[in-house]
Amino acid sequence: MSLVTRVEGEATVASFQNDRILDELLIQSLGDELIGLSQNDGVKNVVLDFSNVEFMSSAMIGKLVLLNKKCGAANKPLRFCSINDNLMEVFKLTNLDKVFQIDDDEATALSNLG
Repeated sequence: MSLVTRVEGEATVASFQNDRILDELLIQSLGDELIGLSQNDGVKNVVLDFSNVEFMSSAMIGKLVLLNKKCGAANKPLRFCSINDNLMEVFKLTNLDKVFQIDDDEATALSNLG
């Protein structure tokens, strides 16, 4: 399992365990786990914690875009938090900082859900 999830109130917080998300099999596994969250009836809100992630490939960013669409279609608010400066720069260059709801830390993400 590449994600560790826990419930905080009404939210499911998913934390990445890998600092570099580059491997094709890892990306496929993470994508499956993330889409599973969007399809789980027990999940009302999702917070993705990037505090362990230093780098990810464009393929992983594609999985995040897909997750954003799936959560939107399922009316499940999705927020990202604890993104390092390098990843944030990639999100800004691709204008994904305007697509994703991004917070500085988990506490802010959780409070912005409600």
